[in-house]
Amino acid sequence: MSEPRAGILVVDKAAGVTSFDAVAVARRALGIRRVGHAGTLDPPATGVLPLLIGEATKLTPYVMDHDKEYIATVRFGVSTDTHDMSGRVLATAPVSTLSRERLEAACRPFIGRIAQVPPMFSAVHHEGQRLYELARQGVEVERAAREVRVAAIAVEDVGETEATLRIVCGKGTYVRVLACDLGAALGCGAAVERLVRTRVGPFTLPAALAWRELAEGPQETLRARVLPMDAALGDWPAARLHGDAVRQFSHGQSAALPASVGAARLVRVYDKDGVLLGIGESDAGGRSVRPLRMLHADRSGTSARPA
Repeated sequence: MSEPRAGILVVDKAAGVTSFDAVAVARRALGIRRVGHAGTLDPPATGVLPLLIGEATKLTPYVMDHDKEYIATVRFGVSTDTHDMSGRVLATAPVSTLSRERLEAACRPFIGRIAQVPPMFSAVHHEGQRLYELARQGVEVERAAREVRVAAIAVEDVGETEATLRIVCGKGTYVRVLACDLGAALGCGAAVERLVRTRVGPFTLPAALAWRELAEGPQETLRARVLPMDAALGDWPAARLHGDAVRQFSHGQSAALPASVGAARLVRVYDKDGVLLGIGESDAGGRSVRPLRMLHADRSGTSARPA
């Protein structure tokens, strides 16, 4: 059987498996080695994990740039070394009245561009090692704060010691750290009890492939669920090249556009048949495009046509 087309397989990752486990399962299920993921999900977390197949792995940084949405159940009055309930409890504290109004007020300073210190139990590198590898050895190192963007925090439900939050954030944001910092602001500590990623850019949980289907489904069925590469770029402007412009772009040269797509912006670039050639950036006048990432597109015509 031939290899599956390059594209994106959106799965609902199960609890208890790593994002790399999902990659390994997809490699076996699809019969292809070149598979990656766009945005790590912690092992206890579930939800949307885009898997990039074949040439689509070149799109990883662009998919990771998408906003992500999470539903987080946060338990207040407890602090752990992992900032979720899978970790070792470090402290407990009584939780005073946890009202919606008080929680919403506490969330406001965490909306916008904020500084976050990556947790020790994370995949961030430190001198050639992952932080979680050091953490498992009982070693803690100083970590520099990073700027992340939190677009919105909505309080969905509030109990006596728990609350459900809907969080929309940019890449590099740790919901676990957000929960920990929120607990610190309230003076009682907090940790994530349950985390579900409901969206990555245009990819939503209801449309994701169930974990059991990935692990047990027939290969033909899985391959049919692979979306075209440009499914991740649907909100970008599209440019269609003709004649010599296709050759120029394919050889790494800037190419003239038949119509302006706007200045200095990322665009999807296609040939006259609608085959995705790659990602480009338009010039200041929007009348030419220079290649940023070339894609050896599936010439069988399976790529989606530009809008």
